[in-house]
Amino acid sequence: MSVALRTQLFLFLISLSSRMGLSRYIEDNEAADGLYSLLSLDQKRESEDFIFRRPLRCLDMLATDGYFTFVASQPQLACATFIIAEPSEVISLELSDVSIDCSAGDFIKMFDGWVLKGEKFPSRQDHQLPLHQRYTDYCSSTAGTTSRSSQNVAMIFFRIHSPDSGFTLAVKKLHNPFPCNIMSQSPEGSFTMVMPYERRNCSFSIIYPVEVRLTELSLGQAKSNELSPHRQVWSGCSGSGDYVELLGGNGVDTSKMYPVADLCFSLSGLAQMRIGCDNSVVRLVSSGNYINRVSFQYRLLEQRELPKARENSLDNFCSCGMRSHTLLNVHTHNHSSFCKYTSDECY
Repeated sequence: MSVALRTQLFLFLISLSSRMGLSRYIEDNEAADGLYSLLSLDQKRESEDFIFRRPLRCLDMLATDGYFTFVASQPQLACATFIIAEPSEVISLELSDVSIDCSAGDFIKMFDGWVLKGEKFPSRQDHQLPLHQRYTDYCSSTAGTTSRSSQNVAMIFFRIHSPDSGFTLAVKKLHNPFPCNIMSQSPEGSFTMVMPYERRNCSFSIIYPVEVRLTELSLGQAKSNELSPHRQVWSGCSGSGDYVELLGGNGVDTSKMYPVADLCFSLSGLAQMRIGCDNSVVRLVSSGNYINRVSFQYRLLEQRELPKARENSLDNFCSCGMRSHTLLNVHTHNHSSFCKYTSDECY
């Protein structure tokens, strides 16, 4: 991830976290130091034995392997660290040198995913584990020193009352052969999601308003010893069991986002759509009976391309603007369009 993009994402998280109250106890100079430290993460490793180390801030974002130590200089009651890896990686977290007082209300909790503005990514619908199993609590769990994410994002929450108390967090990234539920590090790029014979929903989340171009979609490929199923024309793709949907919203929980369009037929042409929301998502829903694959490209919308809202409501801007300004073109030999449009009811 480049310095510019990492800085943009870090500032975005600071903005969101300030709405949650997480930055209430952060001093101005500490925040500035945190940003400076973030910008210095591009230093090259000189040898295989190099281990990156730096202090951890009350509100922080980590995008590299290494050891990060937090020592409280004053009571820190609402702290959070966001960790992000490459799309094809998962994250291993390990706590060491912990000196906190759980009986006095101190805690350290690791979470499998991200929590922003009270919403969780991945959502309950998309994550394989129940919500309570996604938390690892240092104070109440016998295995509370280690955690491993199911996708390329994870985070920790912590509260420490006494000065000089703290801990060290070890971050290690591991290869993931079938990435699922990805948070994009960049507002531009391309990606392919593949789900082989597994009943699971996979979301690719882009926390920017973007144009999405689906370049390839392969759904319902039966196993070699099976006949390909007869495909029906559904009024809505959710009945097919295997489909791709495009979502837009101002949070990160896909179950609370606005459905823009869905596709439930394989295509090798081009589907293009603009989503003028804070968060844009390509979501692959799989029944587990087939190999499903979707390839797409995405780019950040320019200011002139964003929809204009009639009211000063951010939700109204996203939902109404998105519905009136989406552009969709699908070119195939057999079908002209496989998408379900939302109505233009806002204008």
